[in-house]
Amino acid sequence: MKYLVASDIHGSLFYTKKLVEIIKLEKIDKLILLGDLYYHGPRNPLSFEYNPKEVSNILNSYKDIIHVVKGNCDAEVDEMISEFKFYKIIKMNICGKRMAFTHGHIYNIDKPLDDIDILIYGHFHTGYIKEKDNIIYINSGSLSLPKNDTKNSYLIIEDNTIYLKDLEQNVINKINF
Repeated sequence: MKYLVASDIHGSLFYTKKLVEIIKLEKIDKLILLGDLYYHGPRNPLSFEYNPKEVSNILNSYKDIIHVVKGNCDAEVDEMISEFKFYKIIKMNICGKRMAFTHGHIYNIDKPLDDIDILIYGHFHTGYIKEKDNIIYINSGSLSLPKNDTKNSYLIIEDNTIYLKDLEQNVINKINF
């Protein structure tokens, strides 16, 4: 099983189309989005080619493979235009590891979650892989609005490896688990 994990699209049609390209190039089985799909939020600039309605149309076409956690910028109206459910947290066992996927504004490296091996989140728009107290913390970064001099990024989970990649599929970092 091959998973693509991305976060913080913030309504960018341009970066949603990049996501579609990545889905096809990576030949993924499941798409996990970590929130902040449509709205840019009051602290962020408008994303490039801001078009939340068209972003929802594209994401709805992946409703059979998509899993979504609700971000701090996602609202009830966003759920109304989406043909998939938004969860507070998604827990999965992948390759024998207990993984949790969340947006990051509630649980993150500074606010850990119990009974997991790996916590994957977005929210901070800064991609990284870190270990702390025997837990692996991974931030997917942001597809559309990276911060702190990081690249637009996403994650691939395949076999026993998690890859942090830029939009040209270059590996920024990786971890075997």
